[in-house]
Amino acid sequence: MKETLITTLKTAGAELLKYFGTPVETTQKESQSSVVTKADLKSDAMIVKIITDKFPRHNILSEEGGFANKNSKYTWIIDPLDGTSNFASAIPWFGVLIALFEDSVPVMGGAYLPVYDQLFFAEKGKGALKNGVPFISDKTRTLKNSLVAFSVDFTDNESELENSISIYRNLVKSARNIRSTNCLIDFLNVAESKFGACINLYTRIWDIAPLGLIISEAGGVIKDISGSDILYSFDDGISERNFPVMAGSGSIIDEIKNQVIR
Repeated sequence: MKETLITTLKTAGAELLKYFGTPVETTQKESQSSVVTKADLKSDAMIVKIITDKFPRHNILSEEGGFANKNSKYTWIIDPLDGTSNFASAIPWFGVLIALFEDSVPVMGGAYLPVYDQLFFAEKGKGALKNGVPFISDKTRTLKNSLVAFSVDFTDNESELENSISIYRNLVKSARNIRSTNCLIDFLNVAESKFGACINLYTRIWDIAPLGLIISEAGGVIKDISGSDILYSFDDGISERNFPVMAGSGSIIDEIKNQVIR
C-alpha cells in the first residue's frame, strides 16, 4: 500500500505538469472560491484507477469522484489537485494529496509537489520523510517570531466573515507576518518549520488528512479551530463536512488559542 501511494502521487503529479502553464478552463463548483479543471478530473480518474486495480475491495473517497463505500476497513482519501485556483493561474503552488485510513484513523499520508519534485510521506508511528529523508519540526518557535499562513474562502455569511476578519486582525498583532498559498504548501511549510503555524477555516477531509499525519509525525500538532482533536467518520456527509483547522507546534497552538482565536 505504501508503494502504491507513493507511485500514484508521482504519476498524478506528472500528469498535472502536462497541463500546467497552458490555457486552462475552470468550472465553478459550490462557490466562486471552488473551481475544477480538466486536469483535476484527469488526475482523479488516474489515481482511482491505479488504486482500484491494486485494491479493488478498498473504499475510495475522492474530491471529484465522491465516496465509493465497499465496507472495507481501508479507505483511500484523494485530492487529485490541491490548489486548483493557483494551478489555473499558472502559479506553482499546487500538488497531489493521498491518505490511507484504517477504519477512522489515517495510517499513511503523502503529498507531492510536482513542480519542485518534492514528495512528503508519513506512516503512523514511523515519522515523516521528505524525498526519503526523515525530518522533524522545530518545537521552539514562538508566534511573534513566526510567519503564519491564514486562509479563508468565499462566504456570504456575515457572522463567519466577521469572525475571519477578527482572526486576521489578531494574527497581525501577534505574528511576525502573514503569508498564504491557501493549499497544501502552507501545511508543508509548517511541517518543515518554515511557517510557525497555519490556520485554514475552510478545508475538507482530503485537504487535511494526509497533511495532518505528516505534521503530527514530524512532531507538530493539528487541531480543529476550537483546539480539539480532529475526528473523522465516514458517514453520508463526510464529503461536504468543513474542517476549520490550525497547525503548528503545541506551544504555538496554545498561543493561537489565547491570542488569536479567543
